[in-house]
Amino acid sequence: MDFPHRKSTRLPGFDYSSPGAYFITICTKDRKCFLSRIVVGAIHESPEASVLLSEAGQIVNRVIEALPTRYPGLFVDQHVIMPNHVHLLLRIEERRAIRELPLQAEEKRALVDKAVGFLKMNSSKQIHTHCPDIPVWQRSYHDHIIRDERDYLKIWNYIEMNPARWEKDCFYPGK
Repeated sequence: MDFPHRKSTRLPGFDYSSPGAYFITICTKDRKCFLSRIVVGAIHESPEASVLLSEAGQIVNRVIEALPTRYPGLFVDQHVIMPNHVHLLLRIEERRAIRELPLQAEEKRALVDKAVGFLKMNSSKQIHTHCPDIPVWQRSYHDHIIRDERDYLKIWNYIEMNPARWEKDCFYPGK
């Protein structure tokens, strides 16, 4: 039986393990808001927005923080856990071979794909121990290959300001 093939959203022919920076967005299933709450003016009537992580959001945060340990050469430069999505600014540095160890053939999945898969799988498993019936993530993820320093700074600022702009966000419920 032939199954329909999903169209890949990845850039054809691009090596997602190559050194560089990547902007990743992962959405919750059906964009349900359960990872965090955005509170504006929570501290001394400040106009700034704060992200208050739910228990599920705290689990996701711990898994994000574990990514560089799991994947040497991968760095999480910036991230934010919004109510129904996560933004990551990932950076891959050149991996150097250790002289004593033979070079192993590269695995088929690219490093960015493996890191996102690890994040989704491990956070889902842990969240399901508390809430077994909640589907956590949508299939796939959005990515943007960062082209230069200007692009990097624009993405950094976008992630940093995302909570303050929550009501104007394309992922805001009701949009």
